[in-house]
Amino acid sequence: MFVDIVKLELSSGKGGEGCTSFRKEKFVVKGGPDGGDGGKGGDLILEVCNNTDTLSSFKGKKKLKAKDGEPGGGSRCSGKAGENLILRVPPGTQVFDDDTDELLLDLLEDGQRLKLITGGKGGMGNYHFKNSRNQTPTYHQPGLPATTLNVRFELKLIADVGLVGFPNVGKSTLISTISNAKPQIANYEFTTLIPNLGVVSSGEYSSFVMADIPGIIEGASCGKGLGLEFLRHIQRTKTVLFVLDISNYKDMQEQYRSLKIELQRYSKELVENRYAIVLTKIDTMTTTIANKKIDIFLKYLNIKKTTKQKFALDMNYNYFLQNDDNFEFTYDNDKPYFVLPISSATNTNTKAVVFALQEMLDVEL
Repeated sequence: MFVDIVKLELSSGKGGEGCTSFRKEKFVVKGGPDGGDGGKGGDLILEVCNNTDTLSSFKGKKKLKAKDGEPGGGSRCSGKAGENLILRVPPGTQVFDDDTDELLLDLLEDGQRLKLITGGKGGMGNYHFKNSRNQTPTYHQPGLPATTLNVRFELKLIADVGLVGFPNVGKSTLISTISNAKPQIANYEFTTLIPNLGVVSSGEYSSFVMADIPGIIEGASCGKGLGLEFLRHIQRTKTVLFVLDISNYKDMQEQYRSLKIELQRYSKELVENRYAIVLTKIDTMTTTIANKKIDIFLKYLNIKKTTKQKFALDMNYNYFLQNDDNFEFTYDNDKPYFVLPISSATNTNTKAVVFALQEMLDVEL
């Protein structure tokens, strides 16, 4: 089960109570106070674990609490400290104060361990309160109370490239073709119900992570469909890859314009990310019709049609890249980094898009 938002009431441990005690030993007259201190309450700690990519372990839980410290004892014996509560979360988890919506922690790196709530301090025993004027103190401190927070965990997947497109345009087929991800694929809309991550190998020593989210529909930023629920998973991506269906009843200009509007409504920062475009399902029509549609789309984007052979490993169509003849990238944020027609079914340009994305990620802008 994929869970990416949970709300919890988290508490540290209460400090143990101090002890009031007096030394009682044969042949020792008026031994004096010897009450020990209470133990410290347990801390609440968050640890990033790369072995999980969901918050499902917290599903159904409402309250989690660290152990309380134990009370002190006689003979100046300190109480046992409460056991820390360690919660393991996947990389990309953000922790918000659910009452104020303040971001408390942003957990990104595997193995990262941060204390969220400190346990209560144990109370001092009566031994600490003896003095020349009060040699038999009968007072000890209670432990400090536990600290409680209402928090919200939100998971935002960490990926280099995020796929964005309407339902049933070929996003899942693309990620299954070029990566190790195996999402459900079928010929109907909203086959993808949860985000999928895949590692794409672009060479012997290079790779990047691609994220596929459920299809976006018009009005997703207002809560329609599944888009709003999962758009957060592409907020961390370095690159957005628009996936447009060349055979769709909506022309590519309309698809592209609608997707840009939904992203802008959801997050202005997301729209400012660098992006590229792939045109899928070119195997469903003749080369003449495909080229005609591509020409119209490139004219809409104000991009000149050029043929580049740098990534031409299995290319049957032109490769439209935003660069000069020497392949020195000059990026214009108002235009896509590249526009590439592909077919995942016939593997047309699938290797080309992998190498183009890798080079795009490697370029420092």
